[in-house]
Amino acid sequence: MASLSASSLILFIAAIGIAAGVSGVMVDSVGGISESITTHGDSVEEQLETDITIISDTGSDAIYDGTNDTVTVLVKNTGARPLPTDPDLVDVVFDGEYVVPSSTTIDVVSTNTGTWKEGEVIELVIDLDGSLATGEHRATVIVDGDEEVLRFYV
Repeated sequence: MASLSASSLILFIAAIGIAAGVSGVMVDSVGGISESITTHGDSVEEQLETDITIISDTGSDAIYDGTNDTVTVLVKNTGARPLPTDPDLVDVVFDGEYVVPSSTTIDVVSTNTGTWKEGEVIELVIDLDGSLATGEHRATVIVDGDEEVLRFYV
């Protein structure tokens, strides 16, 4: 009878020890997940509120300037928050090649506030190394994870 009580007590203590260990691991994991959600929640919210639309008229001659070897793209902020106008924060890929920020100029043209607010338009000028060949060309603009592509012909 006494040996049965002792073995039951040992099993009970072992079960309590295992439960304490498992709960410690669970609390640590839940804390890590909670911290990760908090950290990335702001980033995801910014991406959801970011939306741009290229509004350049592909049928006009206003996109490519063969005299200055530049391409001008009009981009509208159709999202729900202001966006950066710093060329270092706006990525541009032209005909499959990354355009360094020093080769781009960005001006807010719908207002002269310098801030690219919701509903406002920027003029993005890409300074090319040389003239464009006849045919199709693509300019891709990426801002805070949102991407738009302009296809035009020269």
